Amino acid sequence: MKVLKHPAAQIGAAAVLGIVFGLIAGEWAGNLKFVGDIFIRLIQMAIVPLVMTSVIVATGSMSGSGMGKMAFHTFKWMLGFSVVAAVVAWLLSSAIQPGAGIVFSGEIDPTLSEQAGAATGWQDTLLSFVSTNIFSAMSTATMVPIIVFSLLFGVALNAYVTSTGNRLVVDVLDQVQQVVITMIRIVMRIAPIGIFCLLAPLAGTVGFGVVTSGLAYLGTTLLGVLIVTALFVVVVTLVTRVNPALLPGKLGDQTLIAITTTSSAVTFPTVLRTAIEKVGVSQRISNFTLSVGLTMGSYGAVLNYMIVVMFLAQTGSVELTFGQIAMGMALAILLNMGTITVPGGFPVVAMFLGTSLGLPLEAVGLLIAVDWFTGIFRTFLNVNGDTFVAMLVGNKMGELDREVYYGTKTVEADAIDVEAMEEQFAKADAAD
Repeated sequence: MKVLKHPAAQIGAAAVLGIVFGLIAGEWAGNLKFVGDIFIRLIQMAIVPLVMTSVIVATGSMSGSGMGKMAFHTFKWMLGFSVVAAVVAWLLSSAIQPGAGIVFSGEIDPTLSEQAGAATGWQDTLLSFVSTNIFSAMSTATMVPIIVFSLLFGVALNAYVTSTGNRLVVDVLDQVQQVVITMIRIVMRIAPIGIFCLLAPLAGTVGFGVVTSGLAYLGTTLLGVLIVTALFVVVVTLVTRVNPALLPGKLGDQTLIAITTTSSAVTFPTVLRTAIEKVGVSQRISNFTLSVGLTMGSYGAVLNYMIVVMFLAQTGSVELTFGQIAMGMALAILLNMGTITVPGGFPVVAMFLGTSLGLPLEAVGLLIAVDWFTGIFRTFLNVNGDTFVAMLVGNKMGELDREVYYGTKTVEADAIDVEAMEEQFAKADAAD
């Protein structure tokens, strides 16, 4: 029974019980919906202060260290493959339609219908990114203007800190962020109850389509991970000219740890050793690229987040405009690149994305219920993607040792300062 003490196991058990109860009780299970809605609202009310403080603190604390040729090529490949992951997710979701199996009998929120019907030009879309009243945007959880304001505030704060050395505002906002994160952790203690009460009425209304939609969502994510991984291998092969047939054997240990722990942080020491001792990337390149990759190289997360956007839109029969699709990709990539740090796990991320794009949240419980499986897929791509980027950067910098790669030379990696990387490990686990 020890396994049931783990939060993921409790949520999984609650999800199964909720679906079974809903299928048996039918429409009566709808009486439990208000409890699930309370759970969603408890998380939603924390999103605005969490995003504001995260963006402001991240931007206000940025320094100019680590720039240069190596950093440029690292960020170039990471951003490039993040875009690829988002596009692959969009194309797959459009083709497979994983959320189409869930059709809500009730009417869509009038504000959503209004947004869908009022398709405007790109000028008006860009204009809507800037609010004349940030407090009005906060009260309605209009996320894009909030993010724009937070970025500008963070840039101004960064300039102020640089010129005066006074970090009081940054430190205060950092503490506020920690308090909000603690609040989310408290709310997540009732997650099993919330998930049960979200899935029971969904199953009672939709029927067995809940199960098939969950499987379609998982299948879309897995297929996307395999496609992006294959694209990574193709690019690495073409650029570095190494034999790709050797990669599975070299990446086997880190892959096994990644899919069994679903933690990039736990896998990091193995990833670093693999890059240096088996792949032939220099210690210098590996230290920088793989460390940055912990927080900015979550390609599996980008892929999954974009599929979430498409899934929620499809469950509510919301036709996304090209601008909304582009915004969904941008938000998924910003989450990955660390500009928007959303701790608290997948439930907060899913509701942040849905709220930002004005999407219905009725099916969020299903996504949360199967997140342990998608976590495996995300971590697999996050971990191996970082190794591929290290190979590409090492090749460009002339620091990819092919003798090590082909096993004719041995090297040994330096020890890792685990305490110094504690914050990066925490952010990496949030993305996984």
